[in-house]
Amino acid sequence: MILGAVITTEEMYLKVRTMAADLGHCAAPDDAYYALRGLRTLSVRLERHEKNALAVARWLQTRPEVSRVLYPALPEDPGHALWKRDFLGASGLFGVVLRPAPKAAVYAMIDALDLFGIGSSWGGFESLILPTNPERIRSATRWTAEGPTLRLHIGLEDPQDLIEDLEGGFHQLHVAIAA
Repeated sequence: MILGAVITTEEMYLKVRTMAADLGHCAAPDDAYYALRGLRTLSVRLERHEKNALAVARWLQTRPEVSRVLYPALPEDPGHALWKRDFLGASGLFGVVLRPAPKAAVYAMIDALDLFGIGSSWGGFESLILPTNPERIRSATRWTAEGPTLRLHIGLEDPQDLIEDLEGGFHQLHVAIAA
């Protein structure tokens, strides 16, 4: 479920209102109930996402298989000063650039994970991983990463459990490269 709001100018209001009426865009009662229920624990969950993500991201920075962790909440990130200026906290979503590895080995790594589901997240509680290719969708600058990129969403699980799961995944990455 995704909920949101449309903010418009007075001059565009009638067009937006007409479109919403024509298309029937409104939240169902159950959707509103779940949104309200989720908002009550949102701050606690976001604090946990950030804490867990920082622990996993810092660990990933120490791994020889990792070229770069893309997470502005880390002081080493090139966008950290801008992030710190504009945000009070971080989510559990970040990217990881691996050192060069065959696509099949990266897939073997992901398949070896037990606690990470495969997919993207818009704020769920579970940890997820997804291979990505930013080069295809970038338009402002050219993507020049040295290896494959993964998108991770760190959920509410114990970060040490997630780290152990990723260790097993990296082991499988090495096995697949050696094969």
